[in-house]
Amino acid sequence: MILRTSALVIALSAALAAQSYDLLLKGGHLIDPKNNISRLMDVAISNGKIAAVAANIPATQAKRVADAKGLYVTPGLIDIHVHVYAGTGKAGVLTGDSSIYPDTYSFKSGVTTMVDAGTSGWRNFPDFKERVIRRAKTRVFALLNIVGWGMSEHSEHDPADMDPKQAIAMANANKDIIVGFKTAHYRGQGWPAVDGAVAAGKATNMPVMVDFGYATKERNLNALFMDKLRPGDIYTHCFSGHRDEAVDGKLNPAMTAGRKRGIIFDIGHGGGSFYWPVAQAAYDARFEPDSISTDLHTGSMNAGMKDMTNTMSKILNMGSTLDSVIRMSTWNPAKEIKHEELGHLSVGAVADVTVLRVEKGNFGFIDSAGARRSGAQKLIAELTVRNGQVVWDLNGISATDWKKFTYRKREE
Repeated sequence: MILRTSALVIALSAALAAQSYDLLLKGGHLIDPKNNISRLMDVAISNGKIAAVAANIPATQAKRVADAKGLYVTPGLIDIHVHVYAGTGKAGVLTGDSSIYPDTYSFKSGVTTMVDAGTSGWRNFPDFKERVIRRAKTRVFALLNIVGWGMSEHSEHDPADMDPKQAIAMANANKDIIVGFKTAHYRGQGWPAVDGAVAAGKATNMPVMVDFGYATKERNLNALFMDKLRPGDIYTHCFSGHRDEAVDGKLNPAMTAGRKRGIIFDIGHGGGSFYWPVAQAAYDARFEPDSISTDLHTGSMNAGMKDMTNTMSKILNMGSTLDSVIRMSTWNPAKEIKHEELGHLSVGAVADVTVLRVEKGNFGFIDSAGARRSGAQKLIAELTVRNGQVVWDLNGISATDWKKFTYRKREE
């Protein structure tokens, strides 16, 4: 009996030693645009990092296995246009009740990294950092608004509050979080918002994201793309139509000229910045977006935008391939914010992973005007892994069946 017990202990110890991976995503179709992978591959995770990517990793080598058969395994999604400066108690503004705590909407839509797009400026960024960013499980970066008070109860149209020197100083002091600068909504005369943001971008070697606000005869897309922005700067709300992105059902030639110059075109769906006729005009001209983002806030999440996977589904149904949609939601945005350690599943990379289901059927997708367009495909986030930990599991694909599960009494 003693010998049998000893043999059993030795066998169990050997089996446990063989389990070198914390989590194995098995049987899925891996889409990793940076590494040009789009085929069936297993992904193993250890100590918060990608440990192995191979065609057939034995399940016995992992402590936990997620069955990804029939699903798509991708890098964690990166949403570079959100508003998450919540918790201040301020009503009716994005530096308050109109923002959303990041963890409430990130993981269930497959997002592991968010970039707050100019909600705060140099005056209130420290509060945003301590109130939200430091407390979030979601990785949160920030584009700093060139307006000192950001998108608050103070005016976004006052050139006196656009101080590039202060913005530069705040960005340099927070290089781990601030990834660029933002200008939004400006409807005054001239170009103080864009010029100030670009000046800050030049001084820090960071990109600028532009929500162009209100165009005039002087302030038009051609001047913005050809005279003001630099290659690598980001034009968000690219399918909005508010700045003549499409004219008489045709894509504005300024959009193509801007792309040739190196301007980045981002969706930034939001509550009022995505319209089917503009998107169709772009696709008719074979003009796909560079990156997909949501412009997440309390208004957009309850309207046509809904969430990241719904926004990705719209681009998928416009005619982009799934591989392209994943590139627009992972590797491209990682490059746009100059964080190329993210957005891929190379061995040694941080284990931020999303597992997606592509549902087939007849689905309805709504634009910012409330118009419906049918689509045959819809993306659903099945599993989200952040830094090696499962943070969302829609159908329990990584969980143990309850009949085999070891329940432990909870301590009071």
